[in-house]
Order: sequence, then C-alpha cells, then structure tokens
Amino acid sequence: MSIETELFLKFTPNYDKLIEYGFKLKNNEYIFEKTFLNNSFNAIIRINKSGSINANVIDIEDGSEYLPLRMEHQEGSFIGKVREAYIELLKDIRTNCYKENYFISEQGNRISDLIYEKYGNKPVFMWEDYPTDGVFKNPDNNKWYGIIMYIERTKLKEQSKNKVEVLNIKLDENEIKELLKLDGFYPAYHMNKKYWITITLDNTVSDKIIMELVDKSHAYTVKKTKSKK
Repeated sequence: MSIETELFLKFTPNYDKLIEYGFKLKNNEYIFEKTFLNNSFNAIIRINKSGSINANVIDIEDGSEYLPLRMEHQEGSFIGKVREAYIELLKDIRTNCYKENYFISEQGNRISDLIYEKYGNKPVFMWEDYPTDGVFKNPDNNKWYGIIMYIERTKLKEQSKNKVEVLNIKLDENEIKELLKLDGFYPAYHMNKKYWITITLDNTVSDKIIMELVDKSHAYTVKKTKSKK
C-alpha cells in the first residue's frame, strides 16, 4: 500500500477546499505542487474525481524521482527526514481538504449511518493494529451484533488479492446455510461460522437486505422479557 493510499484510506476529498488550498483542476485531475525540506524536493500530488490520490516526489538537484521514499526497507536518517516531511505535507492537505469517514467503502459508511439512525450506536474501533475494523455493540450489555472489517478477498477463498470491506453479523444457523447460496455471502471470517456470516460491502447485496439481517443480529443482543401468565 502506498504512503498516500494508507494516509487517505478513510477520507473523502472536498473538492472546493482542494481549490482553496491551491490545487488546480487540469484534465479532470486536481493537481498540487509544493517544494519541501528546504526546497530540496518537489511533491506533485494528483487527485482524480473518484478520490484516488497519487503523487511523485522529485529530487530537485537532479530532477529524478526520489525512489528511496517508496522503498519500505530503505532506512537512514536522511531518508527518514524526507519521508517525515512529505507525510507532514500530506497530513496538512488531509486536515484542510478532507472529511474523515468511519469506513473505507461507500456501502460501509451507508450501513454505519443506517445503524446509527435506527439504534443510535456508532462503531467502536477497539484495536490499534486494526484501525479500519469497527464493532457495533448494544450498549445495554456490550454484546456485539456486527463488525465491519477491511480484508483481502483471499480470506474469503477468492483468487483476488484485492481488499474489500465486509460485515459480520450473527444469524440463525439455518438461515446462514441458505444465504451462503447467494452472491455476496461467505462463511464468517474470523468468527464462529455456525452462528455468524460475512457479507461483502461492495454493493453485491442491497442496503435494504443488509439492514434486515442486521436487525436480526441485533435482536440476539436484546434481553428477552418473560411474558406474564
């Protein structure tokens, strides 16, 4: 994952603010150039209208791309200073021109909004090592009824190494067996496969159907009251 992709993973650009910041719109891309580290390097940052960001960092002395910046195992005090200064520039752009989202995918954020509208629960990000994974809990008893995670599709036994956001929810085991026959449903990743199921948040399954299933998962966290005789 590139430096830029990692830093902007859960952020959406505000294009008007990009223009205010100094980006220029050219050929359907927002382009910004800035020298940094005592004018030794020039960052050329491009953001397209789908929000994808890529950049080149040029060593001004010889006019070539500064490749050590991209080499994960390249270390050294000078390389570290260049990387740190470049990341600070990107973070400043992020602070001034971007909105932070809970999740990466559009559907993940829509489902999160729908859960909040219905139950008033916001996702809880419990693990520093997994900042993209958010848990939905019933605050009355802290029981989980959903978790959104960002995983490689290979974890779902697919060939693609691309990543996808998924939602794990708890359902009746007989319903799970039926749902697994449909597109977008998989045996639960990292959960008990008998009682949990994974849904890809790539619009294969509609928001309406997902929320109907979330309601069933949430019901497992609600304390049953005994009926009066």
